[in-house]
Amino acid sequence: MLNDRWPQRIVCLTEETTELLYLLGEQDRIVGISGFTVRPPIARKEKPKISAFTSAKESKILDLKPDLVFAFSDMQADIVADLVRAGLQVHVFNQRTVAGIFQMMTTVGRLLSVEEKTDALAVQFQEHLDEVVKQGSQLKRKPIVYFEEWNDPMMACIQWVSELIEIAGGVNCCKDLSMHPDGKSRIIADPQRIIDARPDIIIGSWCGRRFRSEHIHAREGWADIPALKTESLYEIRSPIILQPGPASLTEGVSALLGLFQQWDASV
Repeated sequence: MLNDRWPQRIVCLTEETTELLYLLGEQDRIVGISGFTVRPPIARKEKPKISAFTSAKESKILDLKPDLVFAFSDMQADIVADLVRAGLQVHVFNQRTVAGIFQMMTTVGRLLSVEEKTDALAVQFQEHLDEVVKQGSQLKRKPIVYFEEWNDPMMACIQWVSELIEIAGGVNCCKDLSMHPDGKSRIIADPQRIIDARPDIIIGSWCGRRFRSEHIHAREGWADIPALKTESLYEIRSPIILQPGPASLTEGVSALLGLFQQWDASV
């Protein structure tokens, strides 16, 4: 049969490919997902959870007899190596930019022979980003933004988040750090850097940990930062912004725009 040429039993080791397949209406092909998957919520109810982010039980995956495994980044390299040695076909994505997210979508569409649906979805996402750019350009002033991906140690956001900040009309005060794909290189060694940057808005998205604004207020020397003076301290939940897939291009960038508009209306 024609369908036999394309993968029909897919394991997704991270959330973004799971969400994408659901949006494409191809969720029946998914036979296993990451235990960290929260989007879409129904996936957690109807798909077996077979991995964490950096670990997985190879036997559980093999039992599912997948004909394709989707993985993400060097952090899953050990999992991938074991699966490849076991004879599975694996595709590892490494998207770290907005353009990379679109490229991931295109690749998935080609691998599964659903190009038309994937391209149509990409057009929708691009139209949404274009509208965000339009609204962001109407801000009276571009807010200087410090986006903190982790608090201990302090870590600047990754590149796709930095790009979304700019798309929404803001300025990332740690743009140079955001260019680094690995978290270690995005650690802010000297908090004085943020004090000197004088961000108008501080956003926390602590990789699943609840953002605590009181922790920001407690940092030595930060009291005079404009964001603290105006209480412009916000949280964006990590599933909608730190996932390099559909969520960041839709709810994530919209959340950024909403915060910038709220700040703009108050200044």
